Amino acid sequence: MIYWVTIMKPSVNDRDYPGRRKILSLHPNVFFLGVVSLLNDISSEMIFTFVPLFLAQVLKTPTTIVGLIGGLSESTDAIFRIFSGWLSDKVGKRKFLAVLGYSISTIAKPFMYLAATWGAVLGVRFSDRVGKGIRTSSRDALIADSVLAKERGKGFGLHRAMDTSGAVLGLAIAAIIIYLVQGGELALSRGTYQWLVLVGVIPAVLAVLVLLIFVRERERKPSPITSSHQGSAWNRLTSGFDARFKVFLAIMAVFTLGNSSDFFVILRAWNLDVSVIYVAVMLVVFNVTYAITSLPAGMLSDKLGRRRVITLGWFIYVLVYLGFALASEVWQVWLLFAGYGIYYGIAEGVARAFVADLVTEEKRGTAYGLYHGVVGLTLLPASLIAGWLWQTVSPAAPFYFGAGLAFMAMLGMMALIRE
Repeated sequence: MIYWVTIMKPSVNDRDYPGRRKILSLHPNVFFLGVVSLLNDISSEMIFTFVPLFLAQVLKTPTTIVGLIGGLSESTDAIFRIFSGWLSDKVGKRKFLAVLGYSISTIAKPFMYLAATWGAVLGVRFSDRVGKGIRTSSRDALIADSVLAKERGKGFGLHRAMDTSGAVLGLAIAAIIIYLVQGGELALSRGTYQWLVLVGVIPAVLAVLVLLIFVRERERKPSPITSSHQGSAWNRLTSGFDARFKVFLAIMAVFTLGNSSDFFVILRAWNLDVSVIYVAVMLVVFNVTYAITSLPAGMLSDKLGRRRVITLGWFIYVLVYLGFALASEVWQVWLLFAGYGIYYGIAEGVARAFVADLVTEEKRGTAYGLYHGVVGLTLLPASLIAGWLWQTVSPAAPFYFGAGLAFMAMLGMMALIRE
């Protein structure tokens, strides 16, 4: 993916970041945080995308355990996202938490080279998700802090496009390594996976360096810490948010309960006798469509409104999940992976921009923590349900279940949320 750079003089809106010139008509933080995500995604896609195949084919792990690992790691991520988002608001520092999170993930990744049991995989994945949980809310708040309200869709769309371009590159490199090491064999070998880990660690280190050198944080005053709110920890955490934001979180929980770990999309391809090399190329197709649609979808949401664009993305998701349930031929899986990327490109970045629309600036870190937290915590039961449905009913059952809940979430978004 090639990006062009437009240099513009700083405007009055850049007074919080004096002396910095715009890139792609946006603050440089957006671009360089995109570069960080691009490099980190090259690494993560090479190392962690193939974890379900490594578990199922190399370690002979049951699908219920695969679902447990996928869901538990995402829930760990969620808990730390909630805490780190709240902390970034309280201390007025977002970059430090982002650097810490990316560093933890980078340190954890090489240990996948040594993993010989599903417990070891869970431990490494847990550590990686801790790092992601610490960094994500702070990073998203950094992006929101760096753009004007009328440019949020574009800003988050550009970030998602660059992030996903990293996934494309990572999977393309992985496909080349798989081809060179094991050719067109159906199952992944341990030696192939170890090569993916060795090469994948390099861009992760580079991502941390780019973040340290090029991303600058605006000076912000810490939010005052008060003890006036009584009740449960959840009530204290959500105080100060209006009803629309809370309803949006509830609708996201319904949607995510049917949106199990993407481990199951990969396992579905394997279930239909797709070889490892073709799974890698299908994932490249998925990420290409994701990257291509992210920026236009974000810009469209700036014009038409976030709610409409998110609903469109969820409608495409319903169709794709029904397709995964009904698929019987390999050519159909190719189309479904492309469609799945379109859903991600339309909905992911726009949903993050919508969070910033619904809350005040001083609560953004906490808001992103709650958003990612609700999504991540719901992924644990979602993945456990999917694993159980796969093993006890059929490989198609998790996808019927997911399509049904996504349709319910669509109705909720249209009926209950107003922009």
